[in-house]
Amino acid sequence: MVIDGTPVAMAELAQAAADAGVELAAEGRWGGTPRSVAFNAHGFRVAVNRGTGELRILQSVQAADAGVVVNPRQCRGQIEGGIAQALGATLYEEVVVDDAGKVTTDILRQYHIPTFADVPRSEVYFADTNDKLGPLGAKSMSESPFNPVAPALANAIRNATGVRFASLPIARDRIYLGLKEAGLVPGLEHVPA
Repeated sequence: MVIDGTPVAMAELAQAAADAGVELAAEGRWGGTPRSVAFNAHGFRVAVNRGTGELRILQSVQAADAGVVVNPRQCRGQIEGGIAQALGATLYEEVVVDDAGKVTTDILRQYHIPTFADVPRSEVYFADTNDKLGPLGAKSMSESPFNPVAPALANAIRNATGVRFASLPIARDRIYLGLKEAGLVPGLEHVPA
């Protein structure tokens, strides 16, 4: 928050109000049309080569609460596209900026986006729900298929390796280095650092 041109932390503002005996209150309004929230859940089964960091997705499953699915093929395609886009962000895509502020991953040779071969077949399941607000009982499936992919894949890698990766992309070299740091790379246990 900024007060008279000076940044003030919310904690400081709350403390100052409490010290002065002033109760803080806020009111908000939203004038848009009512919207429904779509829910998606994703799960992966993976295998990780501890010697190389290679990741194989053995199974990919997404469940979607899309309300009444008016066009199942189109909705499934929307979900599969969201999964592919999210896998790109999760495994490959990284904008690298040098010290001068120039993007160094500005061509596709340096910025990998997933190809058809990079995206596993995903099972898609629809929840049997009906939305009161959506047209014909349907819900939006625009961004929601993207959202659960990275956390689900990070959890699957954690379950497979015991190592938690908390930043993206979870690229092969990062998996290898994380396993190495945790002492899980075979054949390197006795090599002096």
